[in-house]
Amino acid sequence: MKRKKLILIGGGGHGKACIDVIESEGVFEIAGIVDRREKVRNKVLGYRVIASDEELPELIRDYSYFFISVGQIKSAEKRIALFRRLKRLGAKFPVIVSPRAYVSRSATIQEGTIIMHQALVNADAVIGKNCIVNTGALIEHEATIGDFCHISTRSVVNGQCRVGSGTFIGSNCTIGNNVDIPDNTIVGAGSVVIRSLRKSGTYPPSLENPAY
Repeated sequence: MKRKKLILIGGGGHGKACIDVIESEGVFEIAGIVDRREKVRNKVLGYRVIASDEELPELIRDYSYFFISVGQIKSAEKRIALFRRLKRLGAKFPVIVSPRAYVSRSATIQEGTIIMHQALVNADAVIGKNCIVNTGALIEHEATIGDFCHISTRSVVNGQCRVGSGTFIGSNCTIGNNVDIPDNTIVGAGSVVIRSLRKSGTYPPSLENPAY
């Protein structure tokens, strides 16, 4: 079967990890990468940077499928802006799932999300748009992950948790069962959250201003 052509937006470290997953999945052929103007004509793992962000309207005329491979450390603003701009231009966003991941048949994964190597998404979990479920992450049964989230490497989101949109869960975090995490929250690497957080912020908080 002929593979569909796919344009990646972002050729940094996360972009390289995305390339590895896309190649492993074998559904799409990477037709090129979009990055900053000064990087045009460079190569990333053998794929050429063919355009800058300013040229996206022209690329939409030739390609239907796009994937945002810009990373998300702390803020989701860049990924959100790119997603919304491309949607207005008419781009289609596939779901990318590594063949080395496990996704339950009852789970729901929305457009533009990537499930990376060794990740596990369990029964009735729901993952929103344009999310990163990174290497080795676990999303347990009935957990809900909002749009534009990054669930980092080896982190665990336990059953019936609710993670708000735009949230960053750092590497090796554990979120206890039935815990709510507000929108636009940062949970630092290695944190353990056993009760719901009352408001958006960065956790663990400073001792001077406890927030949970």
